[in-house]
Amino acid sequence: MKHGGDLTAAMARHGGDAADWLELSTGINPRSWPIPTIDADAWQRLPSQADETALCDAARLAYEVPDESGIVAAAGTQALIQWLPQLAAPGGVAIVGPTYAEHALAWRNAGRELVGIASLDDIPEQARHVVVVNPNNPDGRIVEHDSLRRAAAQLRRRGGWLVIDEAFADVDPPIGAAALTPELPIVVLRSFGKFYGLAGVRLGFAIAGEAIARRIALALGPWSCSGPALRIGAAALRDRAWAMETRDELREQATRLDEVLRGGGLDIVGGTPLFRLARHPEAYRLHEMLAKQRIWCRRFDWADDLLRFGLPGDAAGLDRLAAALAAPL
Repeated sequence: MKHGGDLTAAMARHGGDAADWLELSTGINPRSWPIPTIDADAWQRLPSQADETALCDAARLAYEVPDESGIVAAAGTQALIQWLPQLAAPGGVAIVGPTYAEHALAWRNAGRELVGIASLDDIPEQARHVVVVNPNNPDGRIVEHDSLRRAAAQLRRRGGWLVIDEAFADVDPPIGAAALTPELPIVVLRSFGKFYGLAGVRLGFAIAGEAIARRIALALGPWSCSGPALRIGAAALRDRAWAMETRDELREQATRLDEVLRGGGLDIVGGTPLFRLARHPEAYRLHEMLAKQRIWCRRFDWADDLLRFGLPGDAAGLDRLAAALAAPL
């Protein structure tokens, strides 16, 4: 599996329509923020500067971005991941892994020398830039701000960047490192779609010092986000009550998912409130067995004993997973 979130291959092999499947292969909130009615003009005219400013102002508050830093909206963080290797100064990159594979692919496609490292304490001399996902996908490991600050200071002496992918940081706001961006060469990436359960909106942000942010904005060009995405994103990011309530709900749902997985013979070895990483000695066989019952979770080519499970949207989904795990391999 290259990614989670696409049932095309699963349906081709095991049949059924999308509605027949319990989709657990992503870390996307199954209980999305409720989209209001979008005025027709958002669809009919080009996105306005006022709408983009309103979105970035809402994101600045939600992500606690200092006034001295810039914030750039894009059509999803994937677009930013692919742009950053094209914009960063020449030099190699170290990626803290194992992690989201698109980072390595983007830097490799840009012709950069790559090296995998286990932590920010292992940055090699040949690496001018470093990428870290925080909290990490798929194990949920969290890097503290002091470690991020030390790494960024080290890279500043090399003229490099520390890229921090905070795609899952909304579940625990103190993880966010936006406060470090005014003084250090840090680029923080924030994903809108995962926490708000609206991945199809395709919206993400880069947060960095003004000079770096300006360079990213120039590369993206005008109208990088659709009008409806600007409207939806601004309204959702301003809904602080929904965000606070949702964090509690996600933690409770993750606890219930842990109980189901443990009851099915899996060990919980990591994750965040949006997904759980579990170990099973026959993970590939278990993945196939679940797929035959039209339950789709995430397996990994680099680990034959690990599976990642997103959150079922309701109690019925948890019960369905529990029943499937009770079946013999």
